[in-house]
Amino acid sequence: MKKLKIYLDTSVISHLDQQDAPEKMADTLKLWEDIKLGLYDVCISDVALDEIYKCSQTKLATLEKYLAEIEYNYVIADNEVLELAEYL
Repeated sequence: MKKLKIYLDTSVISHLDQQDAPEKMADTLKLWEDIKLGLYDVCISDVALDEIYKCSQTKLATLEKYLAEIEYNYVIADNEVLELAEYL
């Protein structure tokens, strides 16, 4: 069976450590467990990672630990993707 491909945007990664949104954090941590089990083919873009690196050092350290737990495809957003993002 082919794995479902998912794209993790900044908000999904950020919700791994979002103390002020416990329900979203719990849902995201559950998804993370499924990702660690290899149930999904994960993609993360350079744009999402650039945004993550703007977090506080404390939060960034936590998120980097989570990212190290999974395998993901690193995608570089091209001009077409960036134009679409600005349009939306």
